[in-house]
Amino acid sequence: MQEELKPRDSVIASDEAMPQLRFDAVPLMLLLGLVLLAIPAIGSTSSWITLTVAGITMGLIIFVIASGLTLVFGLMDVLNFGHGVFIALGAFVATTVMSFAQAAAWDGFFSLLTAMLVAMLCAAAIGWLFERLIVRPVYGLHLKQILITMGGMIIGEELIKAIWGPLQIPLPLPEALRGSWLLADAAIERYRIFASLIGLLVFSGLAFTLSRTKLGLLIRAGVQDRSMVQALGYRIDRLFVAVFVAGSALAGLGGVLWGFYQQSVTAQIGAQVNVLIFIVIIIGGLGSTLGCFVGALLVGLIANYAGFLEPKIALFSNIGLMVAVLLWRPQGLYPVSDR
Repeated sequence: MQEELKPRDSVIASDEAMPQLRFDAVPLMLLLGLVLLAIPAIGSTSSWITLTVAGITMGLIIFVIASGLTLVFGLMDVLNFGHGVFIALGAFVATTVMSFAQAAAWDGFFSLLTAMLVAMLCAAAIGWLFERLIVRPVYGLHLKQILITMGGMIIGEELIKAIWGPLQIPLPLPEALRGSWLLADAAIERYRIFASLIGLLVFSGLAFTLSRTKLGLLIRAGVQDRSMVQALGYRIDRLFVAVFVAGSALAGLGGVLWGFYQQSVTAQIGAQVNVLIFIVIIIGGLGSTLGCFVGALLVGLIANYAGFLEPKIALFSNIGLMVAVLLWRPQGLYPVSDR
């Protein structure tokens, strides 16, 4: 007579039968291989260090900007082509805060932190309004989402021109972040280290929140089965609005970092960065935070390496990277369907 399985034994048996998902390290090896192959191609160690740090910084700033859009698309299934408005808004708010700081003789490190905080708050507020007036009526309608959010971005750019003017505005770094450190005869700018730390902090915060907290669990459950989460008594609508507002705030933060990276701001800054954002999201896999992170680093490194080795191909190097990745993995480096 067959012995009955105890509850503990049945759990162990089910765990043994359940296939374990393995982490895909191939995209990370691709990233490392790109960095290593650039050493003989560039030739000079100091130039390689400078270009690599610049590429990583550029990639992490792009990730901060793109993470908001990845969050909105991956969790809410919303194609927000108006994301550039929040980028430009964050950058222009930073110019205003920094001008007040300079007038008050408070041009220091904390003035930059204040500009980042105020920009995030302003972008979050406009994001809340944008979601209620523009995005909410077109949930689930991708074509209409593209059209109406692009219209929202055009209107937003014109409003920015009306407030701050159509001319380019300089955005110099605070005194505390000017200058460089020397590392093996390579000049490493202080601001690049600061921006890289912010990008790593944003990635760590997003990864932890989405995978290790109850809030992240509720949001992901709401994407899978909205009605069931509502039946359990949770206000999923409010959660989704919070996701959109958080994505807008991250875009505002990224706009500040990008504005200081360029040290100037124009009303078209959001539309210009939008191209890089969508390249990164497509490379990484639609809605994947880790894919967005790896894709942004690849884009930043390729842009800097190509610009140094052959400036003529730098303009379309990112497009070439996207085509190559999609030929290799049509769904991106880390497609959400594989998780």
